[in-house]
Amino acid sequence: MSRGFFIGVAAMAAVVVASNILVQHLLGDWLTWGAFTYPVAFLITDLTNRFLGRDAAGRVVIVGFAVGVICSLIASQIQGEFGPLVTLRIALGSGIAFIVAQLVDVAIFDRLRAREWWRAPLASTLIGSALDTAIFFGIAFSALFVFLDPGQPNAWAREAVPLLGVGPVLPLWISLAVADFAVKLSLAAVALIPFRIAVRQVET
Repeated sequence: MSRGFFIGVAAMAAVVVASNILVQHLLGDWLTWGAFTYPVAFLITDLTNRFLGRDAAGRVVIVGFAVGVICSLIASQIQGEFGPLVTLRIALGSGIAFIVAQLVDVAIFDRLRAREWWRAPLASTLIGSALDTAIFFGIAFSALFVFLDPGQPNAWAREAVPLLGVGPVLPLWISLAVADFAVKLSLAAVALIPFRIAVRQVET
């Protein structure tokens, strides 16, 4: 294994651990601090893909998934104000969203790698982020998946509130998802800067 691969693994593990910690800390009504660290995982995946190829990027994703599972297992044993910090549905949503979104990111990036430098990281991150948001919030909080963990129904997430405080009345989790996706969209654009810098440094 190359030094670059181990850097990718270490960076992914650090981002996953940091995000699992920071997601417990609220930022305003709709976000947590974890919303700003988690999208860095897409940058790590894309840089690994660019420099080391699709297979190496896939292995980095698997390591991130394993670290995330360990974090969820630990957090599920910690009691918060409303029960375990991580319920079964949140753990399932987080794990499934991560592995699906990141592997789709890897596949899209690989398909577009020969195009303009920005196309592969931007398209893969945007599509991966959309999948991540939809899968996580859907499984973790929507009424459709209550059957997964009837003992922890997360009813608070389905409280009817105006969208982001100003829009139509919808379940609270939709506002959380919209705010989270907005951050992911913003960071997808910002991440093009370090991506471009890293590519220039390594490939010139």
